[in-house]
Amino acid sequence: MKVMKFGGTSVGSPQRMKEVTELVIKSGDPVFVVLSAMSGTTNSLVEISDYLYKKNPDGANEVINNLERKYERHIQELYATEEYRSQTTEFLREEFNYLRSFTKELFTSFEEKSIVAQGEIMSTNMMVNYMKEQGINATLLNALDFMRTDKNAEPDPVYIKEKLKAIMDEHTGAQVYITQGFICRNAYGEIDNLQRGGSDYTASLVGAAINAEEIQIWTDIDGMHNNDPRVVDKTQPVHQLQFEEAAELAYFGAKILHPTCVQPAKYAGIPVRLLNTMAPDAEGTTISNATEYGKIKAVAAKDNIIAIKIKSSRMLLATGFLRKVFEIFESYQTPIDMVCTSEVGVSMSIDNSAHLGEIMDELKKYGTVTVDTGMCIICVVGDLDWSNIGFETRVMDAMKDVPVRMISYGGSNYNISFLIREEDKKRALQNLSDYLFA
Repeated sequence: MKVMKFGGTSVGSPQRMKEVTELVIKSGDPVFVVLSAMSGTTNSLVEISDYLYKKNPDGANEVINNLERKYERHIQELYATEEYRSQTTEFLREEFNYLRSFTKELFTSFEEKSIVAQGEIMSTNMMVNYMKEQGINATLLNALDFMRTDKNAEPDPVYIKEKLKAIMDEHTGAQVYITQGFICRNAYGEIDNLQRGGSDYTASLVGAAINAEEIQIWTDIDGMHNNDPRVVDKTQPVHQLQFEEAAELAYFGAKILHPTCVQPAKYAGIPVRLLNTMAPDAEGTTISNATEYGKIKAVAAKDNIIAIKIKSSRMLLATGFLRKVFEIFESYQTPIDMVCTSEVGVSMSIDNSAHLGEIMDELKKYGTVTVDTGMCIICVVGDLDWSNIGFETRVMDAMKDVPVRMISYGGSNYNISFLIREEDKKRALQNLSDYLFA
């Protein structure tokens, strides 16, 4: 069985929902489908929550009414029969009345998560009803019945596998199983979610739980490209990536995939395919545990980076210095992207400036601190094992005309990273494309 995940733009209109249905039934085999909320819905639900936090029920009700009118138009376009039109209308009426009920109660983060969960609940019910209208044996499985996180807010794979198997055993023979992406329950049974990008995570967790033959992530772009198509001309899709390569690209700027979502698939050895709903016959990108040796695959860029350098003569031969520095970042829950060290200093990059002032105050206890803002990380990904003689030279040659603040190489076998000024990003990305992929 294959798992097919469709994002918000893929189900963002009645016509898109019809096209998705055609893709799902095309294979003829049973399929497990994971759906996001219709595009724009989650943002509206977050806006509703924001009004309720601010104790403005009138503002919340206005957004609810606008969203309800949008869905009423979708119903008229999606269904051909009065039976399913009426059935879905009644369901959505209950949904929007549920949203209105929050305007009369105390509002906390628990209520917000319940509100935000309704986007996926609405899209999956609409899709199941449409498939049934088309004569497809489709079954809706509520993600809140099997998708759960543990006390560390991490998915509980054993629980997910056991619960999902039991639920699917109750619905044997279905042609299509549909569930919601993103939403789950936490260890205490409360409605929660897997954060942004969580629908991809849901698909990966479901694929691992049912031992799927393949997990397909359908978006509006034909796979990961070898460079940023918004900045560089004539980029090409990368047809094969190793899981580590895909994770590096996702973390350093390739927005098509959430960095952590493929981990369950990686551990289960299940390939992940990135496909385009607008061009369903395109090859897309396949991510697996297989490595294409001797190839540089792609380049990605991450903006809004801050470089921090701490210089101290006391660092020389002083044990525990780096530990103290890293503990400061840990105490403010600020991840570090890159690290470079010398005998008398250490440079780091971060992408979260929320606690920059406090971090600098703490670092000044140990040395002289300087900060560079408006920086960008360029990440080159591929088979970059140190035994591949000359590979790093090819990458360096492409960057010879670009001022480089930091270089990171050797932390993994799959990337070389450069810290540069944001104003030099376009030139750096174009040079790398010309040198590596032309």
